[in-house]
Amino acid sequence: MSVPHEPEELLTIGEMRRRTGVAASALRYYEELQLIAAVRTGGNQRRYARHMLRRVSLISVAKRLGVPLADVQLAFADVPMDTTPSHADWQRASRRWKAQLQERRRGLERLEAELTGCIGCGCLSLKACALLNPDDALAATGAGPRRLADLREDEGRQDEDRDDEV
Repeated sequence: MSVPHEPEELLTIGEMRRRTGVAASALRYYEELQLIAAVRTGGNQRRYARHMLRRVSLISVAKRLGVPLADVQLAFADVPMDTTPSHADWQRASRRWKAQLQERRRGLERLEAELTGCIGCGCLSLKACALLNPDDALAATGAGPRRLADLREDEGRQDEDRDDEV
């Protein structure tokens, strides 16, 4: 039978590590990024509020899925760290994060389509692929994957057009 815990109970960094599976160095790093917070004892030891377990667990899942910590920061921006977040706090964060993840998914789908079109053709030839960028015309538009960036901007404009219609 498990012993009930007080929500105000503070956990040591070792307890956080054991409960979340996250290294102490990562916990300190997350604290430095202000993804989580700790209070200090008189002996300058870190203590984490029990509700930080959820934040650390969500960070771990996000990292495992390749979500950048900057995106996690944005999703958690309005979730309080000094008090136990309410259901409404987590719902707002969830909606924000869902929108970010949907945009990320669209980007991955665009990349997949481009890879399928490029690699899937089987030409494996820069001469044949020059059909997509004859005479390196995209070089003048800037560095990086210009066609994918252009597709993202086009989709953003289409989304805005749909919003205007509603």
